[in-house]
Amino acid sequence: QVQLVESGGGLVQPGGSLRLSCAASGSIFSIHVMGWYRQAPGKERELVATITSGGSTDYADSVKGRFTISRDNAKNTVYLQMNSLKPEDTAVYYCNAEIWSLYRSSWISYWGQGTQVTVSS
Repeated sequence: QVQLVESGGGLVQPGGSLRLSCAASGSIFSIHVMGWYRQAPGKERELVATITSGGSTDYADSVKGRFTISRDNAKNTVYLQMNSLKPEDTAVYYCNAEIWSLYRSSWISYWGQGTQVTVSS
């Protein structure tokens, strides 16, 4: 079984920074794309940033220039450095990873449990 465990959320003032981490553990053969999504109250879950195993990244327009996604393939861990945070960044942030299943011979999408990020003065 595979688990994604997030950490690093919390309360921060506007203009502040936070760093989220997400570690994948369990029966892992290979991880393709890892990413962060967020869901604010009353809104749908949206993409924040993704990164491939080769290091190619993609960002939502709303976070470009402020957030940086990175990963440590040896540790099966993805990070999200969030700078210049705004109140509109307040949401539950979810980690996602596409992991190869030897049993099913296909990529399976896994989700973490979510971590709350609140930006408020």
